[in-house]
Amino acid sequence: MSEENLNPIIQFKEWFNLASSKEINDPNAMCLSTVSPDHKPHSRMVLLKDFGEDGFVFYTNYESNKGKDIILNSNVCLNFHWKSLLRQVRIEGVVEKLSDETSNNYYNSRHYLSRIGAWASDQSRVLENREELEKKIEFFKNKYPDEKSVPRPVYWGGFLVRHKRIEFWQDMPHRIHQREVFEIKDNSWNSFKLSP
Repeated sequence: MSEENLNPIIQFKEWFNLASSKEINDPNAMCLSTVSPDHKPHSRMVLLKDFGEDGFVFYTNYESNKGKDIILNSNVCLNFHWKSLLRQVRIEGVVEKLSDETSNNYYNSRHYLSRIGAWASDQSRVLENREELEKKIEFFKNKYPDEKSVPRPVYWGGFLVRHKRIEFWQDMPHRIHQREVFEIKDNSWNSFKLSP
């Protein structure tokens, strides 16, 4: 098998590019699964913002439920499901914070109201009503009226999932699906098939 065939990031890029042309909404949507402090699984959809040989990147509020889970247990799982392609990709790895510089660069590329929203939302905390949130949005719009100068909150930024295992799943007739797994061992990729 060629070196290219043993690099799942190349295969992921091919599948992701195809999904980007076929999926109606959010081909970069992925299910992020973490484990809570009381050992309960938590899953939610987040958006992939970058990927490469180092891993897969998403951004969030570090004080959210997902952020708190990650601080206590950095092992996570990502799952992409592209219904239009009848394909899935499952990624297991260890997550770490991105640098302030990287988080700042992405944050500053966001729409003004998205940056204001990062300040206004106490993510995952109880909200009395929508008006409470809207008042906070107005407060921070008044505090940061210059759309080009909204600082990034210290509690908001990026995470990198450093992949250890990647599984490619493809729908096949009669539910005899195709599954191929790539795992890193001794700093190189190993590949094997799984029964459906």
